[in-house]
Parts: sequence; structure tokens; C-alpha cells
Amino acid sequence: MEYLRIENDFPRISHSAVTLGKFDGIHRGHQKLVEKIIEQKQEGAQAVVLALGTASRTILTKEERCRVLEEMGVDVLLECPLTEKMRHMKAENFIKEILIGDLQISYVAVGEDFRFGYERKGTPAMLKEFGKKYGFHTEVLPKEMDGRRKISSTFIREELNRGNMEKFQFLMGTDFSVEGIIEHGRGMGHKYLLPTTNLIPPAEKLMPPNGVYITVSHFKDRSYQGITNVGHKPTVGGEKFIGVETYLFDCNENLYGEYCKVDFKKFLRPEQKFSSLEALKSQLEKDAVKGQEYFLKNELC
Repeated sequence: MEYLRIENDFPRISHSAVTLGKFDGIHRGHQKLVEKIIEQKQEGAQAVVLALGTASRTILTKEERCRVLEEMGVDVLLECPLTEKMRHMKAENFIKEILIGDLQISYVAVGEDFRFGYERKGTPAMLKEFGKKYGFHTEVLPKEMDGRRKISSTFIREELNRGNMEKFQFLMGTDFSVEGIIEHGRGMGHKYLLPTTNLIPPAEKLMPPNGVYITVSHFKDRSYQGITNVGHKPTVGGEKFIGVETYLFDCNENLYGEYCKVDFKKFLRPEQKFSSLEALKSQLEKDAVKGQEYFLKNELC
């Protein structure tokens, strides 16, 4: 898949099928839109995702978003920050200059509440109207719902901020995860507590509340169940950065330097400062028991 961040001009792409939106996280609604443009590849079109706007902290990192879209079959991801030029571009000009002129669309898929252009005056109805005139097809998809609420990035951010890993998984269709290289910590876990792995999440990654979670850690060719602390380790002196520290069940390997993906399954408790290392170790052992019970229960279901 080709990834391009638009700084000035858009690339020239012939015969494209496009979907537009923020695509902060590729949730179930986004997946339906992407599936629609993938179908158009059978007609010879290139599947193009046009992600409008960027946030300082995102549900998926750039690398994660690229990997998900590539695995789905997308040909081109265009990341388009909302510059002053883009903010003030009229919807009609956006359609004529970018969608028709640069991307040469034959098909576009959007959600029913999608808005674009200056003062958000661009609508799905406008896309349909221009499509009739300029020869491209517009498909408008209803929003994916969770009960009476529309599934959206805002909804997902709210649940992530609550530490609701089960709801996050339902809305996204995949677990919340953090990826990175296992780094050396202070060695306190191996020496005084429980042996752990440590990684630092990317600065752009939106994280759940500090606390202890039930997790599964995936390495190149193996996976381990465990419990993970997200936070600053206040009992052992604290860290200035947020870390992801995991105790892996039934693992005695040296994993330093390996790439790891940690999937979050369930929130157990908030991070807290204990009166002693002994008190912390006692609580971690209780957390580990709850984690093992969780996996035993879910394996039997």
C-alpha cells in the first residue's frame, strides 16, 4: 500500500474508488466503507482512503492504521491535514479539483452524516448530484449502531478513557493494543516483585487510564497471557513517562529487544501507590490470580 501525507498538492490517480473521513481508528463503520471501495477493485479501480484531519493523540498510530488498511486491501492512503487552504475550500471546489480532477474518482463511499468543505456545507446529497453530472457513483452507508448510539471515534475514545476494554473491542472489532520493543527497566520486578517486560507506548497513542489490565502479549512466534500495569510505577519511585509493564504467566525467557504487541482484555483496578514493596507484591499476586481465572473462564466458554 502506498502512504502519502498531503502537504500541498494531491497526487494524480487514475480511476479511483474513494472513501473519506477522519479514520482515527478503523472502527466497524469505517470497515464497511473500506470494504465498499475494495469491491470496486474488481472494476479496475484503485482503492483509496482519504483521511481528513489529524489529532495529536490517536486511537491508532500511523503505523497501525497503515497496517490495518493494507491488510484489508487498500491501495493508497492519503493523509490530509486540515490546513487553512483545506478549511476554506468550498465543497464544490473540493469535489471538482480533488475528487474529480486529482483522484479521477469513479466511485465514492461515505457515511450518511459525512460533511466536508468550508462551513461543512458538503453533504452526501451534493456528492450524488455531482456524480450524476460528472459520471461517478456515490454510495451512502447508514451508520453502524450500538443500540441507539452511532459508532464513532468519539464514542470509542470515551470508552477507552473509561478503561472499558470489552466495549472498545466490540466497537472496533479488535482489542486495544500497544506495540513496541521490549526495553530494560530498573530490574525491580525481577529482583523484588514479579519478572516483567517493559515497553513505552508511542507518544501519539491514546492510552486507557493508568491501572492494571488482563492482557495477552504477542511476540514473533508465540503468545503469553498476563497482567499489565499502565502508568508511572509510584510505589518504586515513579517514572516521568507512562510505561506498559507486563508480568507474563509461565514465561522465563529473555525477551529484551524483541518486538511485542500487547492486547488488552479487561481492566482490573486503578494504579495505586502501596506502602511497601511487600504490599505491592501481594496485590500483584492477587491480580495474577484474577487474570488466570479470567483466561480459564474464557477458554471454557
